[in-house]
Amino acid sequence: MDIATSVLALIGGTPLVRLQRVAAGTRVPVLAKCEFLNPGGSLKDRIALSIVEAAERSGRLRPGGTIVEATGGNTGVGLALVANLKGYRLICVLPEKMSHDKRLALAVLGASVVVTKDAPPDDPAHFQSVAARLAKERGYVLADQFRERANVEAHVRTTAQEILRQTGGEIGAFVAGVGTGGTISGVGRVLKEHVPGVRIVIADPVGSKLAGWVRCGEASPDGKYQLEGMGGSKVPETFDIDVADDAVSVTDDDAFAMTHRLIRDEGLLCGGSSGGAVVAAVRVAADPTLRGPVVTVLADSWDRYWSKPWMQSTKATIETLEEFESK
Repeated sequence: MDIATSVLALIGGTPLVRLQRVAAGTRVPVLAKCEFLNPGGSLKDRIALSIVEAAERSGRLRPGGTIVEATGGNTGVGLALVANLKGYRLICVLPEKMSHDKRLALAVLGASVVVTKDAPPDDPAHFQSVAARLAKERGYVLADQFRERANVEAHVRTTAQEILRQTGGEIGAFVAGVGTGGTISGVGRVLKEHVPGVRIVIADPVGSKLAGWVRCGEASPDGKYQLEGMGGSKVPETFDIDVADDAVSVTDDDAFAMTHRLIRDEGLLCGGSSGGAVVAAVRVAADPTLRGPVVTVLADSWDRYWSKPWMQSTKATIETLEEFESK
């Protein structure tokens, strides 16, 4: 009998799917790792479990303790799954820009949800600063995904190894967005050790400063963007910028249009950052020097974004029977 001991045992082991329609005509195949199929609906399940287990091993987190985290939503969901099963309390601090769907999901999971204004990193009201202050003042354990090395190590131990097995080591490039940078740092490090000539490329929203730092060591122009979970105005400590060879800037409109195509044309029920990553991956796949497929990551599920205008802009028709039959 093949029975999981708990839902935590189901984290990872996600499939790799070739994109048949949205990447039709590319020089090399584009393969997408379906991280939205993790139990909590995102790749952040991997780091949530890794961070909590590291805190337990160090003695920082004791039975019945309280975890606090600054999160865009997905890490919070992963932490809520882990905390619930291990008996911890969880407090999630989210910036205002994050979707109502994410807030509701965290609340349903039993986490306390604290919403801050969309403040810059040097503002005490910035969501990461608020989480750190609460941890210090109240004795909570800060998960600290933007600094905790267990974030990167989760992808070294699991995501990277899975990609190597699934591709047989034949990879031309790996493309992913940077939220904390844990995915691209962990996967990129392992791939460069095992795949000669592999390119590691970040997909970055237009308005994020990260692409410029990767390309030329200077920040890209700062601006507003709607994409969640990727990009930023400073380099996270968990992002090993030296592992990245290049960056592709992606507009909100292109990312969201691609997300709709992934949902309808490929049947992949993923979120906006996935669309951004695939836009970048398709562009990278045009490189004539690549000697293998491009692998990218579908980071989270579509159910995080149903309330967002870009998701509701779909051409779907919803009408009564009378309206339908009157045509």
